[in-house]
Amino acid sequence: MASTRISEELPPLLDPTKAPVAFGNRALPRLSMELQDPALYIRQRALVALCDLVHDPERAYEAVEKDCLERLKVLLKDEDSYVRTKSTEVLYLLATHNVGRQAFLRYDMVGPLSELLNEPVDACRRNMHLALKMIAEFPAGAACIVAQGLVHQLVLKVPVEREDIRALLLETLSCLVRVDALPALQSDGVATLREQLKSPSLAIRRAAVSAMVGISVPTDGKHRVCEEDVLPILVSLLSDDDSQVCASAAGTIMNTAVITKGKYQALKAGAIPALLQLVESEVRAVSANALRALTCLAEAPPARVELHQHVPLLQTRLSHPEPIIQRAAETAIRVISWKP
Repeated sequence: MASTRISEELPPLLDPTKAPVAFGNRALPRLSMELQDPALYIRQRALVALCDLVHDPERAYEAVEKDCLERLKVLLKDEDSYVRTKSTEVLYLLATHNVGRQAFLRYDMVGPLSELLNEPVDACRRNMHLALKMIAEFPAGAACIVAQGLVHQLVLKVPVEREDIRALLLETLSCLVRVDALPALQSDGVATLREQLKSPSLAIRRAAVSAMVGISVPTDGKHRVCEEDVLPILVSLLSDDDSQVCASAAGTIMNTAVITKGKYQALKAGAIPALLQLVESEVRAVSANALRALTCLAEAPPARVELHQHVPLLQTRLSHPEPIIQRAAETAIRVISWKP
């Protein structure tokens, strides 16, 4: 039989840490006002509610239009660590949407975010690096980060960051060096990345060798790779279990072997046998980069002599269904078969 007793339990699905959300188009304006509230618990609850809402692209657009970014810019300097952490989480979620990435540039959010590089709270720092990584994957965003001179600070942070955050940082640098490798080179980036290539963490190795591909594109980068004795490490990475690591290692060897010093250092490190092992890989990037690296090495007479006996192996790639593999094999065979 029904009872008139009132339960002491809270209503179901009621989260006391989250602000009640107003109905319809009043939700974001109200949360935007609450983000400015002098009461700490109201700001905290508003941020928790905002985190839930901005997963939706339409709500993310509304948040941008209701000037939430300006409010978040202020909250990044809040004395409360929870407020700072949730603010960076909201910014990361916004950065996953195209409208949010464009708003980052319009509201100049990169500068305020970068001020948290020395943030003592790990969760806050991790959210900040997640946001920067998302922005760096956007070409205009990467150019903005480089233009603000943040590459030097990011390179300096690599050796001292926590392992999980360091992987994010290296992924960001990998995007930035493709826009402009000079700032990273001036910050001794090759030496920093060299140490990360030896990491037992797959995420760190993958991100570090990917960044090494970009930093080895300029001529100065190729010489720095040779000076820092990176090629023996890259040759050892050609046998890594991860195909992305192998592809990036072969790509860096290919870039460095463009210069004469790079060719002979790679030959001395035993690059040819390791690259030949990758020629028949089913992964397109691995096979293509291995063939291109062999092509660059074959420009050196000793390498051409050594590779001549392996031409039948390369010829098997001429019937590959991928045109990019066919062209790479044709070029490699032509260079190896060349006679003065």
